[in-house]
Amino acid sequence: MPSQHHPTGSSDDQLSIIDELTALPFPQQEGDRPGTNGGLSGPGYHLAVLRRSRDFWDDRSEEIVEAAEKELEADRDVLAAALTGRWGTPATVDLWPYLGFDDPDPDRTAPEPLGYLCNVAGSMQVWRLPSCDRWLALAVGQADPELPFELIAAVGEASSLPQ
Repeated sequence: MPSQHHPTGSSDDQLSIIDELTALPFPQQEGDRPGTNGGLSGPGYHLAVLRRSRDFWDDRSEEIVEAAEKELEADRDVLAAALTGRWGTPATVDLWPYLGFDDPDPDRTAPEPLGYLCNVAGSMQVWRLPSCDRWLALAVGQADPELPFELIAAVGEASSLPQ
């Protein structure tokens, strides 16, 4: 699970984190990004949790879980509107195919950050960045029913995402 930036309710703060991710060079090896209040990066990608809901260890009632997910989806939609103003309408990418259920080679895995994202979310909104050979995605996901929902920003090399 990627480390998280300190979650914030401010879309301006979240957009600043996104701007940082799109500009940062990719490291040669995987690890936390020092000096950025958390986040995970590796060859060809960056991941950051922009916001996290409460966890559901004590109460997994449908109303509580659904309200938390809807709140993060609303945050994603606000960010998506701002990013659409910059880069146009995003593509919606289904992440289920990256799980590899149909791949006969069990050792073949999706490149990061798709490998992480397909295990926590069903889809993501993707913008291809016009000024560089990268894409940016927003997704709302949950790694396990007891864990929080996360609003995740991911940046990857254009070659990691099929056209």
